[in-house]
Amino acid sequence: MSKIDFGILIRTQYEARDDMSVRFDEICEQARAADRLGFASIVKGSHFAGAPLQDIQQLPFLSRISAEAPNVRLVAGIVLLSLHKPIDIAEQIASLDVMSKGKAVFGCGLGYREVEFKAFGTTQKERVKRFEENLEAIKRLWAEDAVTMKGSHFELDNASLGIRPVQQPRPPIWIGANANPGIRRAARLGDCWYIPAHNRVDTILEQLGIYHAELEKQGRDLPAEQPIRREVFVAPTREEAWARAAPSLALKYRTYHEWGQDKAMPKGDDNLGQEDFDELARDRFFIGTPDEVSEKLINFCKPTGANHIIVSLHWPGMELNVTLDAMQLFAEEVMPAVRQGL
Repeated sequence: MSKIDFGILIRTQYEARDDMSVRFDEICEQARAADRLGFASIVKGSHFAGAPLQDIQQLPFLSRISAEAPNVRLVAGIVLLSLHKPIDIAEQIASLDVMSKGKAVFGCGLGYREVEFKAFGTTQKERVKRFEENLEAIKRLWAEDAVTMKGSHFELDNASLGIRPVQQPRPPIWIGANANPGIRRAARLGDCWYIPAHNRVDTILEQLGIYHAELEKQGRDLPAEQPIRREVFVAPTREEAWARAAPSLALKYRTYHEWGQDKAMPKGDDNLGQEDFDELARDRFFIGTPDEVSEKLINFCKPTGANHIIVSLHWPGMELNVTLDAMQLFAEEVMPAVRQGL
């Protein structure tokens, strides 16, 4: 297996009562810690109208964090591409790539929340068409001096970018997907499938068969970089890990259930709203001592071929010192153990 990288998703979602200017200072501390501890990437997701949680927007956040963590890659993971216009996203990602000196990763996906589609003047029915048109246009804008292309919701008339990415031929494109049609789309159009945190491990292993079959059908090789994301938490004892992680992680998944995340997931693995946290976590979250978490990651990565492991170590309601302690323990004990095991 190739070199193993570790990334961290810095979750900027906080409860409504929190002072976000104070929380942002804490987020910057997380980013500096990630850079210092040897994480290879910082990842930021995207949602709009995120009540009952507050959230800092994705691309401004990554641009600002590039100054706090100059050694890490910056992953937009993921841009809800069907909501947007291609020239806007092409220039924003290019700007991020310039500011980070060639460290931007363009992750993209469809989105699933009705409130977001309505706010951007579109519908779920249009989302696949808009996604594919936008992605084609962005690839062309990054590759060509001027682009003429008419889409269902935009028109490029000999359009040229005002800024171009540092990376050539372009930043990597990770396509996020929970459901099987999206996974086939990732094989067709992306540089890799960005494996999600929500799906159970057994579901992921089944879906990788679909992904690999579609790659073969398209005449494409396995990706050189295979990212996965998992909800992970470590502490010196298993009891301590569960006590620290469970309340915040449960709040996050209750919120995502209310948003309708379950509906975007494959049948049989669409029960994020269940009240029994132990059952929700089973075969899905990796929580425990460094040895336990290392073993779970090794056993997951071996059959998947994952070589870029992105972890979440912070959720709404969790105190900064708890997150920083978990980051330190993960970097010192889990990272080397997983690398050795793989």
